[in-house]
Formats: sequence, structure tokens, C-alpha cells
Amino acid sequence: MRDPHTTRFIVVPFRKGVGGDLLPVEVRPASTSVGAVRVAHSMRERHAGVAAYEVLLDPETGALESPKVLFQHGRIPLLDEYAAA
Repeated sequence: MRDPHTTRFIVVPFRKGVGGDLLPVEVRPASTSVGAVRVAHSMRERHAGVAAYEVLLDPETGALESPKVLFQHGRIPLLDEYAAA
């Protein structure tokens, strides 16, 4: 049976919120893992934290699963913590 999940690459920069909580600025897609790392690296000085991830996308639900950190700089929350909020 074929796995319906597709691999996606995303970059998530974070800013400090009230009380020091980390808040995502925006989720930016990338076409390759190298591209995601390059974009995250270029954003590192403008944000409290930034990370590039490889994730599995369930096209039926839109859920992102099995995050793998490709690059991180500064402070970043765990993706599971962010998804639960």
C-alpha cells in the first residue's frame, strides 16, 4: 500500500512575545532541504530563533507529522508544543 504522506520543507522564524514566549512569525515553504536551510540561515539575525524542518504532510488532513530539524539558530520551541497551542 502506498503512503499518502508527502515530504515538505518549511522554515519557521520566531519572535519573542509577552513574557518571553516564542511565537511563530510565518511558515515559509521551501522546495528542497538545501533551500530551507539557506532561507533559515539568511533569517537568523532578524529573529529570536529560526528553524528549517523536513516534515511529512498528510494531504487529506493537512497535518504535519514527523518533524526533522535541518537547521536551527537561537531559541525555538518544539514543533509538538507549538502544534498543541
